[in-house]
Amino acid sequence: MSTLATCEHWIDTAQGKLFAQQWVPQQAQGAPIVLLHDSLGCVALWREFPAQLAQASGHRVIAYDRLGFGRSDAHPGRLRLGFVEDEARQGFTALRDYFAIGDFIVFGHSVGGGMAVACAAAFANQCLGLITESAQAFVEARTLEGIRAADLQFAEPGQLQRLMRYHGGKAEWVLRAWVDNWLADDFAEWNLDAVLAQVRCPLLSLHGDNDEFGSPAHPERLVALAGGPGLMQLLQACGHVPHREQPERVLAAVLQFLR
Repeated sequence: MSTLATCEHWIDTAQGKLFAQQWVPQQAQGAPIVLLHDSLGCVALWREFPAQLAQASGHRVIAYDRLGFGRSDAHPGRLRLGFVEDEARQGFTALRDYFAIGDFIVFGHSVGGGMAVACAAAFANQCLGLITESAQAFVEARTLEGIRAADLQFAEPGQLQRLMRYHGGKAEWVLRAWVDNWLADDFAEWNLDAVLAQVRCPLLSLHGDNDEFGSPAHPERLVALAGGPGLMQLLQACGHVPHREQPERVLAAVLQFLR
């Protein structure tokens, strides 16, 4: 088993500093894999997965906290319609510039999956592979029901403290950025259709059959509308966080895709 070098980085942007971490195998090969977290996530909440992915694949793996999340600086305002697509030209571009990344593979979880699609579309000539996990391709009733239920849960005593462990004083902003954007009237017609048409690389779309935030209609639409070849894998008896619930199956699917 090869050893991994892990390093932390701080990336300056016009809006504030972004926190990033990378996991580098001894004999790193191929393009780096960049991880994009979910609506309440951050680098720390990927837990062991980035190291497991780097170890298993031999690729350098890089994850970063979007502005307003985790160890990155607070967001100066609020997220607005288009924030999913805009990440490609904002935090992701700053990360690529900082690490001098040319060709890359992008892996996004949940809303990070939508952002990964936008990154693959924006840099179609450099993106060699796109992996989405539990990604939403449009606004579905199941998604909104799951968000409303989570919002009620976080309103209970002590629940917001769970988020504060990872986001500190930004926790309330993180929660509202998720809930209020997705439930907003002007977000109801949002979808990734136009962005998907600009994707040129191969796509692997992973989705749990018990995902409480989206039905299999999402990976079906991602694969159907992506401009490159697409492959969908529905994980049985799995919820919204496959890389935590079924890491071996996720890693096996990703390794097969990378080959």
